Amino acid sequence: MMRIAVLDDYQRVALRLADWSQLGPDAKVDVFDRNLATVEEAAAALQPYDVVCLMRERMPMPRALIEALPNLKLIIVTGARTHTIDFDAATARGITVCHTHPGDAQHATSELAWGLILACARSIPQEHQRVSTGGWQETVGTTLNGKTLGILGLGKLGSRVAAIGQAFGLNLIAWSQNLTAERAKAAGARLLSKDELFAEADVLTIHLILSERTRGLVGARELGLMKLTAILINTSRGPIVDEAALIDILQRGKIRSAGLDVFDREPLPRDHPLRTLSNVVHTPHLGYVTEGAYREFYPDMVEDILAWRVGAPVRVLAKP
Repeated sequence: MMRIAVLDDYQRVALRLADWSQLGPDAKVDVFDRNLATVEEAAAALQPYDVVCLMRERMPMPRALIEALPNLKLIIVTGARTHTIDFDAATARGITVCHTHPGDAQHATSELAWGLILACARSIPQEHQRVSTGGWQETVGTTLNGKTLGILGLGKLGSRVAAIGQAFGLNLIAWSQNLTAERAKAAGARLLSKDELFAEADVLTIHLILSERTRGLVGARELGLMKLTAILINTSRGPIVDEAALIDILQRGKIRSAGLDVFDREPLPRDHPLRTLSNVVHTPHLGYVTEGAYREFYPDMVEDILAWRVGAPVRVLAKP
């Protein structure tokens, strides 16, 4: 019997969005709808499994965990990029690592970014809560037309956000470490320095990959350059922004608000100060969470397992 663990299926949809019966009667699929928060908890829960299917970066696979799973032979991660699997440890243990297609993240994440921008600009969650509890309007919103949208990272996602920004009538500015004036112009934006970007933006949205050079890229100095009326949006990765510095500037009311889909630690701890701030709109890392993406992720998992079982693995990230 081959045992398969499908992790972090918070919505409990994995079994209905793919035909797992293709794996045959000798395959047993178990779905976890909760996060395994520590290496110790994950090691205890995953001991019997031959295959572990990860949903993006919801649960890391460090060396300590890989070495604690004696039966593990195949790891599958959704999407084509991950920084949370120790590939050297997997290879040393004879474990194959495969991935799925990326899904519709380009459109899904950029659309969510705009949802957060509008929610912050018009205080939509706060006013929804007031109406739901018997109250009425208390906030004064801001319009976007004619304002300046700063885009930190003008790749596929940032360019998509830029295109939508033009439809809203925003002036576009951008910066990233390798961005050229020509590429910025092609997306309808002006290339500025990083400091100018933070100082001029009415809305600043982050669309960078987390790496050693982007970790902590947005710190207290950059946040301190922003307008009192500015909105910060992060749908990329939490550690790109210095979380302590962001909490401080929000608590002191030095920017209007922040729309955050990503955090240093996920799930966000129940007692985390970001949960208590009235000038924050939070979503629980929903950027890629769409039916379209999931209908690609889960069937690809099945395909990966079938191919691996016959000795011809596909979409391989690492192999013994």
